[in-house]
Amino acid sequence: MLSELDVGESGVLVGLDLPESVQNHLMHMGFVPDALVTVLRRAPAGDPTVYSVDGMEIALRRETAAAIRMRLAKAEISLIEAAR
Repeated sequence: MLSELDVGESGVLVGLDLPESVQNHLMHMGFVPDALVTVLRRAPAGDPTVYSVDGMEIALRRETAAAIRMRLAKAEISLIEAAR
């Protein structure tokens, strides 16, 4: 889950387990399958967390991030970053 990644870690988005209206909103901001998402920073209290996706910085609450399925794919991440 996205909420389980540490600051500085990246992952590849697998799916969104959220209500359709929230899914649509996040997808318009770049949270689509196979998108590379990086954890940038957390608020002092730990919530919300700021993520980078598709060149944008987006803050999400822990409960929302906990419903976003991710996979860590070091080799895949290296290929995506090399292509940029």
